Amino acid sequence: MPLRKVFAGEERSVTRSGNRYRIAIVIIILLSVVLGILLQANQTLSEPQGSQIQENARQPSTSSRTEQSPKSDSGLSLPPHLIQSVSGQDIYEGMLAFNLFYCPVLEEEDARLACENVRNSVVRVEMGSVYGSGVIFRMTADGVIIATNRHVLDYWQEDVGVIRFPQGFYVSAQALGSAKDCDVGFLMVDGSELGVETLLTLSCVPVDEAVCQTLSRGTNAFCLGADREAGELVFQEAVVEETDRYIDTFDGEMLYLRGFAKEGMSGGGIFDGYGHFIGLLAGGTWQDEVAGVPAKQVAQAYREIVGE
Repeated sequence: MPLRKVFAGEERSVTRSGNRYRIAIVIIILLSVVLGILLQANQTLSEPQGSQIQENARQPSTSSRTEQSPKSDSGLSLPPHLIQSVSGQDIYEGMLAFNLFYCPVLEEEDARLACENVRNSVVRVEMGSVYGSGVIFRMTADGVIIATNRHVLDYWQEDVGVIRFPQGFYVSAQALGSAKDCDVGFLMVDGSELGVETLLTLSCVPVDEAVCQTLSRGTNAFCLGADREAGELVFQEAVVEETDRYIDTFDGEMLYLRGFAKEGMSGGGIFDGYGHFIGLLAGGTWQDEVAGVPAKQVAQAYREIVGE
């Protein structure tokens, strides 16, 4: 039976939450303190002795000591501007710099536990009375890049289309384009539409092209996409059969698995048992066949369309 593209359904919401930025706060604060110490040490060593005496003479009296810069353990004064509180935008930029937005992957295979790690990276692409799925592919300085199927974007209209995130909120998005040689397209949610506090709660799929190259027959996997029921995602375990089967429906080489995919899951994620993103779900049959666009093709399409 020919593979069908799984795309249809009703408007529903998905409510989940996630927050992975505490480590960024620690890193940024530590870097600020270290930089402050180094700058102050360099300034102290480079100042002439006479200048130092004059500076000391201008220090406030004992009664005003509470206004002086705090001392580090080494006795050096830390520049006040380097120990002020860190803003949400600082944290966001720090997380981007350190690639901290990717969902974690497991050291041991466990599909259900891996699903919990990545479920906040799967979104619902809504277009009036029909819907598909998508994954948060990248977080950027400008906003959130959503990967989905080209055949999903064929229905996209920016005046009615919205992206519904796992946390329950939804926002408008802009279509960036679709690939010519594979069933992939991209949408962008402007960061200003969400605000930095919301951006910090999001996660993107972990893509490791080296892992994808090691996929083989028998690799355990699972599919995750939007469900017809309110507030739910569909989780279906699967097994890789072939990594490059040519399928007429999609006119290209696809990731081919034994598993199940429901309508509305098009554009959802296919992950291995550790949580690595290995493909973009595109279609299935009632004979438990699933087809997806390999992750390497999604990454290549991203580079061609978005330009990174």
